[in-house]
Amino acid sequence: MSNKVIVETSARHVHLTDEHIEVLFGAGHKLTFKKDLSQPGQFACEERVCIVGPKNKIDRVIVLGPARKASQVEISFTDARTLGVTAPVRESGDVSGSGACKLVGPCGEVDLSEGVIIAKRHIHFTPAEAEAAGVSDKEIVKVKVTSERTTIFDDVVVRVNPAFSAAMHIDTDESNAACAFGVCYGEIVK
Repeated sequence: MSNKVIVETSARHVHLTDEHIEVLFGAGHKLTFKKDLSQPGQFACEERVCIVGPKNKIDRVIVLGPARKASQVEISFTDARTLGVTAPVRESGDVSGSGACKLVGPCGEVDLSEGVIIAKRHIHFTPAEAEAAGVSDKEIVKVKVTSERTTIFDDVVVRVNPAFSAAMHIDTDESNAACAFGVCYGEIVK
């Protein structure tokens, strides 16, 4: 059983629909590839947007590709407080009834009535990786991250899909709290 997994910090970012890409960056615009991310088919883009909330704004937030069916803003609790938005902890893609904000790009603005979330900490696995780790899709586990501030993260959801690659994702608040910097591994302790 392989119960160790790389732990990656998922900083604030935005996923956009094709429609919102065109509003923010111009008619016919397609996302500009910058670099691959750890999950196959996912990539960082050259494009940046400004997230505007009732209290404040955060400039130059990275857009991740490819385009999605629903636009989504993933931030930390610290970001939510800075912006003055209410953002629930949710799995990616679960945006119904979530927080609202405005996105500003070089060519336009989009008012999101929902779509702002704090991503629930999670582990991506292929079916074979999940089997080797002794876990299953949607299982909730604990993960111990050993560092200068060793931390056990509870309530970590396992997400299994053949298109995934083994990695645990935590946000910047969680990463800072656990000193999970650089190459860092977690151990599933259930």
